[in-house]
Amino acid sequence: MIRTLIIEDELHNRNNLQYLLEKYCSGIDIVATARDADEAISQIHTLQPQLLFLDIQLPRKNGFQLLQELGKYDFEVIFVTAFSEYGIQAIKFSAIDYLLKPVNIEELVHAVTKATERIHQKHENKNLKNLLHYLRDISDKANHRIAVSSIREIRLVPVQEIIRAKSENSYTYFYLSGGEKLLSTTPIATYEELLGSYGFIRCHQSHLVNKTFVKSFLKTDGYSLLMTDNAIVPVSKQKKDFTKSALLSLNEKNV
Repeated sequence: MIRTLIIEDELHNRNNLQYLLEKYCSGIDIVATARDADEAISQIHTLQPQLLFLDIQLPRKNGFQLLQELGKYDFEVIFVTAFSEYGIQAIKFSAIDYLLKPVNIEELVHAVTKATERIHQKHENKNLKNLLHYLRDISDKANHRIAVSSIREIRLVPVQEIIRAKSENSYTYFYLSGGEKLLSTTPIATYEELLGSYGFIRCHQSHLVNKTFVKSFLKTDGYSLLMTDNAIVPVSKQKKDFTKSALLSLNEKNV
């Protein structure tokens, strides 16, 4: 049984989540509930839960501030929020599960299953530490790391080391500046959304490139990009003008 703490300020939402967990997630043992961050911190120290269901919007201190105060993360977290835009970019960047209110049963069961698997591996929650680092230094993009989920592990990869990504069906291959190739089980469209503000260009349906590593724009036999690892990446006709404009904007910033 997974020792679980529900942190939610609204009684109706607490009771509803507790009911859904008890009915659909048989491996969950709800050891307590908390209405605010201070009460939750006390219960975490006393009860040492393995899993938190954490509402982001709490009175006085939000869920992120609660985690910042703890400093030790030997538990899993599933965020719960009524606002799809609040902190979701940071949560996705660190590959942490979240649920939108009202809670969908199928999504709840899926999130609990994944959390249970990670708990049984008995490791420190590095993804949570990465999330808090991201939130603390949100403007320091040079030092941000993105969580890349593979079949066996989740790797935290410095964004500035990613040369390019290539789609293979629903999987994504990452090519890093050190020569390493990583396989992710997450589709490339998700990474396009997460990495767009870091200078990555979706130049083709199957390719996402870091424009910092583009050597030249080639116009022979269609359009393509020559990368610093000597890879030739195709540019689709639909993306030609967008890609050229993105590369020119990089040159203007470097003048």
